[in-house]
Amino acid sequence: MRLLIDANILLDVLQKRKPYVHISSLIWKICEVGSAVGYVSSLTVASLIYVMRKELSPEKIEETLLLLKLIFQLTDLTVSDITKATEMKWSDFEDAVQSTIAERIHADCIITRNVKDFRESPVIALTPDEYLARL
Repeated sequence: MRLLIDANILLDVLQKRKPYVHISSLIWKICEVGSAVGYVSSLTVASLIYVMRKELSPEKIEETLLLLKLIFQLTDLTVSDITKATEMKWSDFEDAVQSTIAERIHADCIITRNVKDFRESPVIALTPDEYLARL
């Protein structure tokens, strides 16, 4: 199973966001043990670093990035992803980019807490609870 992991799932764990940290940690664990391959877009990584730099030292950010690279496959953002996302004319450009990347990497689903933002995505979006219920 190939999963594109949205930023909110990563931030749930990294920032220990209650009440989501437990269920999002289960998604991390599934990817860590190889039961699924979790992909994280380079756009998400850039966004995470932007958010984390307000709270963490550069060394801690580097540690976090190394951890992410151990658990998840990082995927590039391409010009064609940006072009296709622009053509989609979604109200949230970042979500359109995520959808485009998910389609390009042949993800089975996008794991996010914001499934409503992906209603028009060709790749189904599931919450962590929905994904785990299907296992």
